Amino acid sequence: MNALAPRLDPAKFRDPWTTAKGEQRAEVALQSLDTLWFNTGTLCNLTCRNCYIESSPRNDRLAYLTAAEVAEYLDEIQRDNLGTRLIGFTGGEPFMNPELPAMLADVLERGFEAMVLTNAMKPMHKMKPALLALRARHGERLTIRVSLDHYGMALHEAERGARTWQPTLDGLVWLARNGFAVHVAGRRFSGEPEDALRDGYARLFADNGVPIDAHDPVTLVLFPEMDATVDVPEITVACWGILNKSPDSVMCASSRMVIKRKAQAHPAVVACTLLPYDAQFELGRTLADASGAVRLNHPHCAKFCVLGGAACSRS
Repeated sequence: MNALAPRLDPAKFRDPWTTAKGEQRAEVALQSLDTLWFNTGTLCNLTCRNCYIESSPRNDRLAYLTAAEVAEYLDEIQRDNLGTRLIGFTGGEPFMNPELPAMLADVLERGFEAMVLTNAMKPMHKMKPALLALRARHGERLTIRVSLDHYGMALHEAERGARTWQPTLDGLVWLARNGFAVHVAGRRFSGEPEDALRDGYARLFADNGVPIDAHDPVTLVLFPEMDATVDVPEITVACWGILNKSPDSVMCASSRMVIKRKAQAHPAVVACTLLPYDAQFELGRTLADASGAVRLNHPHCAKFCVLGGAACSRS
């Protein structure tokens, strides 16, 4: 935590219906399930300094999903004509889940678009043959988004750890050279203006022959830093008008995430990719169960989505 930042008022984000000031808390209705995320498990080959989901080689709070479990949700989408466009896979490191290639093949063969979030390191390289086969069969309907936290090695490794820069850059270059649709996710922790960050990434991509437009907010997404202990305003119903922002623009208006808690018999659907551990954001076992509104009762709702304007999907 930044020692200069004010600590979160403990009276905030306690009541799902009202704020600490007694105002009506904002909520977001699901307009359409454009994107469904699957958390393939929280195990990761890295332990990052500030991981949104606390992934590590030892964190197995979210178990590996199976291809059969993923298929059940794809069946529900198709049976109920939910109109879902994009199926995303996040972790942990998704390529550590041995059934990821089977999941991707099922998704793509059903006609969905697919996106995998990865650090592009050793677990991904072990699945190169499967990836190349999927690329040959399905082309640009498969997107790989690589986490590259800064355009310079020093700050990337300050977040990810020593000797993580070159393997990730090598993985990114391999994907680009083999014709994959590639995006990059960076972070804003350096304090640089956004234009300076994008210019830095543009130089890196040009130097390495990576055909990504660094000034496109879809192909290079820059996430705000998250710290749930830092003070942030609560979002009230009145905030939509004050901020000139529509609730439909917030991530939970168009997406959900499937997780499987350790030792649980069945997966569950949660409101978004950022809040897998908070029970108030677990919405049910099926997509139909999870179709209700989400009350913005967490600092991440305010900092990341409403005030930060961030989203995990491609649009």
